Amino acid sequence: MIELRAQDWRTFTDTEDIAAWDALAKTAAEPNPFYESWNLLPALEEFDRSGLVELWLLKADGQLVGLVPMKRDFRYYGYSMPHWCNWTHANCFLGAPLIVRGFERVFWSHLLARADHHAGLSLFLHLALMPGTGPLHLALSAEIRQSERARPAATVVCEERAALVSRASPKAYFEESLSTKKRKELRRQQRRLEDEGDLTLKRLKTAEGLTHWIDNFLDLEHRGWKGKAGSALACDPRTARLFTYALEGAARRGQLLRLSLLLDGKPIAMLANFICAPGAFSYKTTFDEDYSRFSPGVLLQRENLDILEDDTIAWVDSCAAQDHPMIDHFWRERRIIAGHSIGIGGIVRRRVFSAAVQRETGRPAKGIL
Repeated sequence: MIELRAQDWRTFTDTEDIAAWDALAKTAAEPNPFYESWNLLPALEEFDRSGLVELWLLKADGQLVGLVPMKRDFRYYGYSMPHWCNWTHANCFLGAPLIVRGFERVFWSHLLARADHHAGLSLFLHLALMPGTGPLHLALSAEIRQSERARPAATVVCEERAALVSRASPKAYFEESLSTKKRKELRRQQRRLEDEGDLTLKRLKTAEGLTHWIDNFLDLEHRGWKGKAGSALACDPRTARLFTYALEGAARRGQLLRLSLLLDGKPIAMLANFICAPGAFSYKTTFDEDYSRFSPGVLLQRENLDILEDDTIAWVDSCAAQDHPMIDHFWRERRIIAGHSIGIGGIVRRRVFSAAVQRETGRPAKGIL
């Protein structure tokens, strides 16, 4: 028996439920650390204390085979348009559901059916921060195309962000990515930095010294331009706590890789990766702006290329904005991240949605890209 039901995330406290969630993440068709239990539950604790978000769970013969957080929202890119959406937050960089391999099409079929039957005031379904390629995308596209009733849909956002997808060695990739002149400049900056003191690199895959590391990261980021702009993690106690809980949770499960560039033992550049084989996610990075003339952040990214030597990792998502001024020149590959709007409910509702999305995109709602 296969069924999809909604559950209040605040009831997800049983250790067996968490274990089932963790098992789902390990067998997911596509990894998403932002929807794993150790990351999503702390995020909901901080940003959805009223419990407006539901966990939509697909179970097959009692086994959890799909999960996505869903919410009714009334704001759509600045406009008042009630709709269902997958729930994300400012530091969530992927909205892909966790779905066991082989259940991708079944999951989308049941999710769309539930959205149809529980449309309420919602005009449509919006799926944000979705991978624009891969098994989840292909299954969703096929389900929309082959719906019994014509289901209008459109891709309303499509961006490319830097990714690392290569079988080259770290040295070869580095040399192919940057010009001879730029590589020479980085070597010069490293030598100048070494003249300032004892320059060392620390790479950790365990929870060793994690609390101190987190404190250093939050302080370093807050002292820079993000702190002045009010966007540093430490500017909001909720984002600071979530950062702490997420890194602690990832470390407990062996999914955290930390890099630090130290000068006389003091961090001047720091980076946290989430490891979710066959992928990885470059979650957060920061550097000491007092040393910006030495490009410590770029030097640390050069060291991060060693992840190419991990045979379990096929790709790394930068989690960076499109056209990022630094990483776009360093990582040559791109990952498509899309936002899809999909008609739900009856024929009249779908016609209203079709007209609205055509005004938004300038194209008829005849499927996702």
